Amino acid sequence: MTQAAIEFTAADDKYFNYCWWPYNPIAKTEGKLRPVSLLFHSFHLAQINERAYELVQQIRTAIGMFRTVWGTKQVNGQTQWEFYFYDYQRRERDVSITRVLDAIRPIVRCDLQPNEEIPYFMFSLDVDDQLISGRRSLDDIQVYIGNPGSTVSSGIAYEQRAHQLSLKNLYFFFDAKRQLRQVAEKIGCSAHLATGNSNIDQILHPALRACHTICIANKEGCDTIYFSGVDVSQLSFFLDQFSYPTETREWVAQHRSELDHLLFDVGFDYYADEHGLHVVKSGYYGVF
Repeated sequence: MTQAAIEFTAADDKYFNYCWWPYNPIAKTEGKLRPVSLLFHSFHLAQINERAYELVQQIRTAIGMFRTVWGTKQVNGQTQWEFYFYDYQRRERDVSITRVLDAIRPIVRCDLQPNEEIPYFMFSLDVDDQLISGRRSLDDIQVYIGNPGSTVSSGIAYEQRAHQLSLKNLYFFFDAKRQLRQVAEKIGCSAHLATGNSNIDQILHPALRACHTICIANKEGCDTIYFSGVDVSQLSFFLDQFSYPTETREWVAQHRSELDHLLFDVGFDYYADEHGLHVVKSGYYGVF
């Protein structure tokens, strides 16, 4: 099996977290790896159709470098991906659903007709081998809008299927240093932890708390916690904690000194019942 593709940093590289908020690298960047290298490693490990690499390039050509957030997710032992696109200008946006769909149409089949009048600041696409290889079409898109009036930064996600939008998730963002108590209160105020049979440290992991932002999302069948702005050591902890493939953990350890300038984002979906806490999905995030 050939090695996965990697990309090295350039002097004019830009750095963003999973909300497409900029950050300054935390170590020297010369001769280091771009975060897309970790995405390419996951492609390689999953043996996804080679058109996945072409998809990345199609998107970059259409909207530019470092404009797309990627998430590599583990669901029931299977690897999936999601690509996220931000434009905080909302209706005055430049990066629209229509523009991205037009750009990827040579690879991805999609008949959805987006409503560009919705004041969304973000949308996302689920990606897997079936989509890339043409065995299925893209039949749903996640659309995110703001939530004015919340006491913390907040957002609402909808899913578009055909011409119908349905509510999916509510997101609430907290400063990890100043609002840790509010994070714990938000975690505890949940319909999915109704049994009380869970330890807060199983969710609000002490090893991951030293980050920039913590997001709690309320979903239909579970809740989610995201830790934004973790370093490569914390990423390694996360990969170990949630039993990612040995090859992934070894790759990160091997390239630790080439990833130490980056900040990553990680998260997991969970619920609790009488048997304890259950993690149903987890993921880590970067930009290409």
